[in-house]
Amino acid sequence: MRLNTIFQAVQFASRKLALIDAESMNHILREVADEIENSVSFLLEANQKDLDRMNPDNPKFDRLKLTESRLLEIADNMRNVAALPSPLGIVFDERTRPNGLRIRKVTVPFGVIGVIYEARPNVSFDVFALCLKSGNACILKGGSDADCSNQAIITLIHRVLERLGINKYIVELLPSTREATSELLHAENHVDLIIPRGSAELIRYVRNESTVPVIETGAGVCHAYFDKDGDLAKGAAIINNAKTRRVSVCNALDCLLIHKDRLPDLAALCSPLQDSQVRIYADNPSWEALNGHYPEALLTHADMDCYGREFLDYKMAVKTVDNVDEAVKHIYVFGSRHSECIITENPQAADRFRRAVDAACIYVNAPTSFTDGAQFGLGAEIGISTQKLHARGPMGLREMTTYKWLIDGEGQIRP
Repeated sequence: MRLNTIFQAVQFASRKLALIDAESMNHILREVADEIENSVSFLLEANQKDLDRMNPDNPKFDRLKLTESRLLEIADNMRNVAALPSPLGIVFDERTRPNGLRIRKVTVPFGVIGVIYEARPNVSFDVFALCLKSGNACILKGGSDADCSNQAIITLIHRVLERLGINKYIVELLPSTREATSELLHAENHVDLIIPRGSAELIRYVRNESTVPVIETGAGVCHAYFDKDGDLAKGAAIINNAKTRRVSVCNALDCLLIHKDRLPDLAALCSPLQDSQVRIYADNPSWEALNGHYPEALLTHADMDCYGREFLDYKMAVKTVDNVDEAVKHIYVFGSRHSECIITENPQAADRFRRAVDAACIYVNAPTSFTDGAQFGLGAEIGISTQKLHARGPMGLREMTTYKWLIDGEGQIRP
């Protein structure tokens, strides 16, 4: 089928989807969750074909890998989305004008959302669930690394939709080619919104190329600043969790900024990282502080390419700064407006950091690893927006909607 024909079919399905009630949507999600649990072997077999083509040392390998426990968690997450309140029909604003007109501003779906992503097959399930719950049809464009997995996932979802008598084109997977990406980015007559999820290179390409409106779920170059008044025990735990909990995700820590007066504590701050074999790229002052106290094989002198780099690996840069203002300046130059953290017991320093740093999520004495829709109580997310128009930070169900004005009259005419 030609891609333009697919776009038209999804657009038609989105218009039918607008007439499906919330409970029917929830029933679809629960049925898909059951089908996931009944099809674990089918999904893992497809996923193994993708894994066989990737070097296990590739940082993307963990993101690509599906396991039985991960699939069961995906099924549970889908049921959680079904249990969330509907984001549709929420009245943001309501007023009655002097002439009697009743005017309401109400949440509605975008219509058709295209999502372009790389080697993360779980995203296929996440996007389908969030788009369906918010009344949107979706077009998925996954990477070639996960093509077998994505095809199996969409086959499973289509099987459920056809069994329930629902138009299967409320979700469709495009071929994993650059040509398909290009056509999707120029399908402005059929697609209402594009959301890229992946590397900075992918996001930059989509932003520069697309004639369809884009919401960027940007790369995460995340910093933690250990202040002059930071608590050492808190700092060591926060830094270790932010860096090592899961290195291949966008909220993982990439750079530790440390106040020059706390360099004697740097070895203790970084000590837990040794258990995960984290390689540290240190500037000269921090290298001197770590030399002899951190494994020599894991300690390297930093160059400028180490800063502003999203490692997605067991690697981290360290930079010494004079004060909170210099930390903020470094983040302005090298950050990605994703998630930033300060570790301090000084309320004035915390407030200055919060007010000055330009990022979607700013933490005081907590790790950037919490930047996640579920952790924010949103139930789920489609990505972390690093831009400022429409949505910023974790994009949950509410952020998957736009609005329209509803006006009720009784025959009034404008003079």
